[in-house]
Amino acid sequence: MSVTVVGSLNEDVVVTVQRLPGRGETVIGSAVAVLPGGKGANQAAAAGRLGNGVHMVGRVGDDPAAGRQLAALAESGVNVSRVLRAAGMPTGTATIPVEAAGGENLIVVVPGANAELTPADVDVESVHRAGVLLLQLETPLGTVAAAAAATRGTVVLNPAPPRPLPVELLAAVDVLVPNEHELRRLVGEPDGDATPAELAALARGLAARSVVVTLGERGALVVPADGAVLLQAPPSVRPVDTTGAGDCFCGALSSALDRGEPLAEAVRYAVTAAALSTTGPGARSALPDDDAVQVLLRSTPAAVPVG
Repeated sequence: MSVTVVGSLNEDVVVTVQRLPGRGETVIGSAVAVLPGGKGANQAAAAGRLGNGVHMVGRVGDDPAAGRQLAALAESGVNVSRVLRAAGMPTGTATIPVEAAGGENLIVVVPGANAELTPADVDVESVHRAGVLLLQLETPLGTVAAAAAATRGTVVLNPAPPRPLPVELLAAVDVLVPNEHELRRLVGEPDGDATPAELAALARGLAARSVVVTLGERGALVVPADGAVLLQAPPSVRPVDTTGAGDCFCGALSSALDRGEPLAEAVRYAVTAAALSTTGPGARSALPDDDAVQVLLRSTPAAVPVG
């Protein structure tokens, strides 16, 4: 089996700041780094570090950034033969200020070539035969829907950045992986505090078969199609930068599902991998391999039922 990721490839410009700026405010950065990124590519890189047979489907521009993104993915064990170049377009870009203490961040994305990915681009063997097809929303929605319809594998959708989703797309999703903010946007609820039981009730209102809500430092909430709702806490780590932790989670979850792990066990694995990914700067510098995850997994607490 294999994991195929259909999604975005970006060049990330990461700026270290003492604190994130408020609306209309200027702050002074202390460092800048240019790194490979994009939700799709980050998730593919995470899956590639953790297992074999990972394929990326997407588009880059015809600029120097394109070659850097393809090389970075290949170094993570990802097959990039289905990543196409969009003539006359720049590769996607993300600007990311990151707080020096604690790693909190903001992200502004310019899609570039990602916006040129078409349904025809995803009508390929690596999508048709994928064991797990991993999708996000940084490429055109029609292309995402076409990929979900074209595969025979398990469909995992990370609905980020959040937007209204067609009922037909949700019906094709086996595992929906929003964070709390994205879940609220999907069901039309305002942001606010909620208990795990309240979040589970919101998740049950979606048409997806199973929902996994990522909760940052609190771990993840598992809302299966059938069975008990579980809250999976992460292991203890010292975070440096949370950029890309959600992407690592999605890649790790897909890798575990592709190996045949039940959803709850796959989430426990993904929470552990995501925790490790926060221990270095940028979206990919601390992506773990399977050996590192297996070691830390021993100290990951068991999931607890949510009443």
